Amino acid sequence: MIRRSGELGLGLLLVVTLGLAGCEGPLNSPYPADDAERNILYSSFSERPKHLDPARAYSSDESLIIGQIYEPLLQYHYLKRPYVLEPATAEALPEIRYLDAKGRPLPPGAPDSAIAYSEYDFRLKRGIRFQPHPAFARSAEGEYLYHHLNPEQLAQIRTLADFPETGTRELTAEDYAYQIKRLLHPALHSPIAELMKEHIVGFKALGDILERDYFATPKGRFFDLRPYTLEGVRVPDAHRLVIRLHGKYPQFRFWLAMTFFAPMPWEADAFYAQPGLIEKNITLDWYPVGSGPYLLAENNPNRRMVLERNPYFHEDRYPAEGDPEDGPAGLLADAGRLLPLVDRVVMILEKETIPYWNKFLQGYYDYSGIASDNFDQAVQVGSSGSPELTPEMLEKGIRLETSVAASDYYLGFNLRDPVVGGLDEAHCKLRQALSIAMDYEEFIAIFMNGRGVPAQGVLPPGIYGYREGEKGINPYVYDWVDGAPRRKSIETARRLLAEAGYPNGVDAVTGKPLVLYLDLSTHGADDKPLLAWYRKQLEKLGVQLVFRATDYNQFQQKMAAGNAQIYQWGWNADYPDPENFFFLLYGRNAKVPNGGENASNYVSEEFDRLFERMRNLDDGPERLALIDALQEKVRHDAPWIFGLHPKGFSLHHAWYGNLKPNLMANNKLKYLKIDARQRAARRAEWNRPVWWPLLAGLALLLAAVVPAYRSYRHRLRAAAL
Repeated sequence: MIRRSGELGLGLLLVVTLGLAGCEGPLNSPYPADDAERNILYSSFSERPKHLDPARAYSSDESLIIGQIYEPLLQYHYLKRPYVLEPATAEALPEIRYLDAKGRPLPPGAPDSAIAYSEYDFRLKRGIRFQPHPAFARSAEGEYLYHHLNPEQLAQIRTLADFPETGTRELTAEDYAYQIKRLLHPALHSPIAELMKEHIVGFKALGDILERDYFATPKGRFFDLRPYTLEGVRVPDAHRLVIRLHGKYPQFRFWLAMTFFAPMPWEADAFYAQPGLIEKNITLDWYPVGSGPYLLAENNPNRRMVLERNPYFHEDRYPAEGDPEDGPAGLLADAGRLLPLVDRVVMILEKETIPYWNKFLQGYYDYSGIASDNFDQAVQVGSSGSPELTPEMLEKGIRLETSVAASDYYLGFNLRDPVVGGLDEAHCKLRQALSIAMDYEEFIAIFMNGRGVPAQGVLPPGIYGYREGEKGINPYVYDWVDGAPRRKSIETARRLLAEAGYPNGVDAVTGKPLVLYLDLSTHGADDKPLLAWYRKQLEKLGVQLVFRATDYNQFQQKMAAGNAQIYQWGWNADYPDPENFFFLLYGRNAKVPNGGENASNYVSEEFDRLFERMRNLDDGPERLALIDALQEKVRHDAPWIFGLHPKGFSLHHAWYGNLKPNLMANNKLKYLKIDARQRAARRAEWNRPVWWPLLAGLALLLAAVVPAYRSYRHRLRAAAL
């Protein structure tokens, strides 16, 4: 018996060893083994998107999803820079006509003052179909199967996947017209409805009608927008759409590349309006319906979201041309290939940065941003002063992509404030002095790990009118030294402060120290180093800084009332045009009293005159000269301390291809590719199990069990005797 127990122990050890050796793939893989070499892209998200309805969605995390599902008329070329619009579902870029007040066409070159209307005339590609969806399913008699669900049917439904039948149909111009009307739906509160009332002919009038009729409609009944006419939108035939605007508004073409103007089939609106589905959270805000390359196959925001290839996606091919460096970089290797290149996109909920980062290093996520906690592990500053990957990252074949965001982060002055406001020379010199003292080079190094570019004016890099080199510096804050901008000395700032009436930070009239107030929304103890840094900057001038911190809602209320003195804010571009930045300082957009985005309440007749001439011009020498004049004006007047443009750092594995940062496009996923075999090999290499501790543990266990078993058998035999 002793011998048999020893054999049993050895047999157990052998079985465990062989079983472990026979496992396929890494044991720590969070994914099914069958997916190891499938054409799947893996990424993550930290919070569930709030809206997936294109009339409401406006944030970047929402665009990441719906930008792959919905198709506006236009899109941004994936590779070309500066950003270039191209057709998406349209056959070509729109034909644009200018009309006089009587609706008669104007000749080319007509002055802007003669333009009463602009018309954008689109022709759609034929044969584009919507994704499979139960909203389109019909009976043999042509009746919609699921537009009037009864209680028995609803009892069988928990998710959209529970509907046994789906259907599809061709995309038409009416779907675009219907979506434009949805922007006015009183229950949706589209964030761009008010802006479009200024531009689309008849938009405001229709909004008033819909407001009246919607609240008169019995609750639970589908509010059908098809019978309503929008004067500024015509559908001459199934594949033609004409949109009429007031005056000339060239920036409208950029809005047409955003999902606000994606097509919406009325069938989906009617299907999701059923109270029984709304109660089950089966809504358009949860399950989008589009014609794009992907459909949302799984929406479980507490675990994961899954995009799958739309089986009805129309012919769309990878671009055959780009910038000169794209060919050598391998970005044209897939020229002409049918899109999308990836079959499935799996996005996993990751709330904590450490497990997310570890999974990226193990190869379980294909790309990653860089959190502050992981920055030193991933990036180091090279001898040239530029960021470089650490040896650990290089050894894994990881690559680094950087891009400057089309964003402004700044400190603004409330020009209505008696201390820091005013456009006289003394007040301008005060703001210039404070701008010099606020050392954003140091800020970027300390708080952003070098991930930013000091701002020289209103425009970020990549926007038309941005100037490189010496012509692009802010001469009131910087000097050009040895081929680079250098912040002016603190002595210069002290001189300007004295000329403004505050020598050494003391009011020359009252003899009291200059005390300034910074209003901002903070997030607790983590902000203390930042606040200390702000205070330190102005102490160099002898100026005292007092913080007035509130939550974001209170901060917004304070800004709306014009009660802030200095404030911290930022802006991300809606579209790549200088108008989208300079309008933040346009007088008519003042926060007080107009409720606009001009939070500094900066009102300058000269600036407004230049802006009104610049905004509707086509790009060219005349527009560029006006942009230069606008930059000069705001640099002198200094309504903002121009802070920085953030610089994005992203890491991706060697098997992740066709990555080129595109800050404007929302539909980037269809261009990306994955080498799944290489990924599977690297995962296996990086996640090899270490067996010896387990085997050693088993050996120790056996070493303890066998003697105990022998002793037990010995006692049994002794008792029997």
